[in-house]
Amino acid sequence: MSGHSKWHNIRVKKMATDARRGKTYTKYARLIEIAAREGGGDLSSNVRLRTLVDSAKSESVPNANIDRAIKKGTGETKGDAMQELVYEAYGPGGAAFILECLTDNKNRTLSNVKTILGKNGGHFAANGSVMWMFERQGVVVAGSEKLKVESGKLSEDIELGLIEYGADDIQQNEEHVRVFSDLHAWKKIRDFLKSKNFDIVSAGLEYIAKQTAPLDAAAMEKIEALVTALEEDDDVSEVHTNAVQA
Repeated sequence: MSGHSKWHNIRVKKMATDARRGKTYTKYARLIEIAAREGGGDLSSNVRLRTLVDSAKSESVPNANIDRAIKKGTGETKGDAMQELVYEAYGPGGAAFILECLTDNKNRTLSNVKTILGKNGGHFAANGSVMWMFERQGVVVAGSEKLKVESGKLSEDIELGLIEYGADDIQQNEEHVRVFSDLHAWKKIRDFLKSKNFDIVSAGLEYIAKQTAPLDAAAMEKIEALVTALEEDDDVSEVHTNAVQA
């Protein structure tokens, strides 16, 4: 029985990893398509497109996926145009949410997100009623065996390097380091960590809560259920909340 349980856990973990990878590929394909449509398919002149392509490659998105998205964005291949949507919402315990979506069908996405919120104790918020609680920042999350060896402590030269490249705040544990910066410094921070043999888990812009909303364990379980349901929707690319465990 133990062997079966172990196999089952490995299989479930692999399925979850594959699902996350697939969603990452989809997210970058959609973002690249939008960037190519708005600024053209030339990487040398379209800064946003070049940044997205670099980020996609760092996440192992296949070149074929990238090329196909660029061609769709420039009109070389046909298909419904992608658009970016941002929704504001409240969840269980009054927690604030910002939801980033990428879709070729706004009505479908609006309906799906509204249903998910309703089933999980949430609802849409009026425009601007939540956004002011968050700040757009660059965030790089990286992992390294070095962190495990050194008990979650970055070496002094790494910390100084991160500060030199624009880090505003550095959080770390035994497996990961999370670095916050302004809107422009995250790419330099990502490249610096890569040069130091860190594995980049994620890098880009996020909505970071200016003030958190501490909730008890019961409320946090509901928050986690809502986040999971939202992230499972193909059109929802990012979920941000100010909810934290009290």
